[in-house]
Formats: sequence, C-alpha cells, structure tokens
Amino acid sequence: MNLPIVTDPFFYAAAVPAVLLLGVSKSGFGAGFGSLAVPLMALAVTVPQAAAILMPVLLLMDLLGIAAFRRDFDRALLKFMLPFGLLGTLVGALLFRLLSAHTVAGIVGVSTLLFLAQRLVFPPRPSDPSPSRPVGALLTTLSGFTSFIAHAGGPPVNAYVIPLRLKPMAFTATMAYFFFAVNLSKWIPYAWLGLLDLQNLATSMVLLPLAPVGVWLGVRIARRIDATWFYRFIYAGMFLTGIKLTWDGFIA
Repeated sequence: MNLPIVTDPFFYAAAVPAVLLLGVSKSGFGAGFGSLAVPLMALAVTVPQAAAILMPVLLLMDLLGIAAFRRDFDRALLKFMLPFGLLGTLVGALLFRLLSAHTVAGIVGVSTLLFLAQRLVFPPRPSDPSPSRPVGALLTTLSGFTSFIAHAGGPPVNAYVIPLRLKPMAFTATMAYFFFAVNLSKWIPYAWLGLLDLQNLATSMVLLPLAPVGVWLGVRIARRIDATWFYRFIYAGMFLTGIKLTWDGFIA
C-alpha cells in the first residue's frame, strides 16, 4: 500500500532546508533560525499542516539534543521554566481554533525585533541585573504558547535566557531539555485537534533522516565556537526570524 505522502516537489524544496535549519538550531548554534522552519514550509502547505509534519522530526531532534548535552543543563533554571512553558502549551491548545497562526506569527515577530532593538540601543553590560522572575515566567509561557501554534517558541524564551549570560553549552543543554518537554506535551493536543493524520505522519517519516544530519552539524559547530560568536549567531537567527514572522503576520 502506498503511503499518502505530500508529493509536491515545491514542498520538499522548502521542507528540506527548513528541517536542516531546525536541526542546527537544536544544537544551540543558530538558535532562532529554527523558528523559520514552519514559515518556510508554509510556503507550500498550511501552517497547521507544517506544524503537524514537523512533530515526529522535532521529537527525534529533541532526543538527539538531550543525548548530546545531557550533562550541561542548568537544573535550577530548567526547573523554573518548565511549568510556565507547559502552561503556554495548554493555552495554545485551548486557543488554537480561535487564533490565526498569522496573527501569532506577527506578534512573535514584532516582539523579537523589539527585543533586538533594545539590545542594540542599550547594549548589555556585565553589571546589568538579570531579568526578573515575573518577566521570565511571562516570556517562558509565551514561548510554550507560540511553540504550540507554530513551533516558534525560540524567540520569546531566548529573550529571557540570553541576558542571563549562560555559557554556550549550558544555554544549549537547557534549551534542549526545555523544548523536549514542551514538544512532548503537544502530542496529545495535536491528535485531539486532528492534526496527526496519516498523510502528515507519513510525510514526516520521509523528512526524518534529515534530523540527525542537522543536529550533528550544529553540535560540531557549537562545541567549537567562541561564546561571543555563539550569541552573535543567535541574534542573527532571531533577527531573520523576526523579519519573516512580522512579514507573515502583518504584510503577506
């Protein structure tokens, strides 16, 4: 029996680089670029379908990420963030049918660009205080919410964690564990919403071999890159993501 996969060549022209970018971002290097995956794939399919196709791919990437960085995560930070991230996915599940994915994309895009503008106009100094816990709770909840709607949870949580000035490996490992839990929590709601149909799952299986390739590339770079350049790439990824999501939300 032939599986009912997506056969449009244009879809794969968008999906292959999207999955590779997502894999590289899972290593921490290029974090932020991963939020471009759904917008890229949405050039060929709907946003909900793109998000559903990526679910098994994300699970494999998350498992590879936590295996590669299992000893480096910040336990206290992760313990604080996880409840709020899971709360965000719950809100996303309840509001999924009410909110347009384009509206959510626009909000995330503008918020990301405002954060980057603030960092440019007021460059961080070593003496600057870390973000407050209430700010962290809000941004982490927003991350879980936007992750549920369009797998775009990176920019909000980055806006909280980057000012904490973690070492690159600690940053990467903590994000790997955080998004493993967040993405795992989305499976039952996605099934409840009818997104995990046979065609989406079969198409995901076609893309699955690309997952370890992207993660492997990112891990090799992340273990060798200087901290300054590490965060510059994160800012670059967030900038491109902000531009793309803002375009999708308010212009396209």
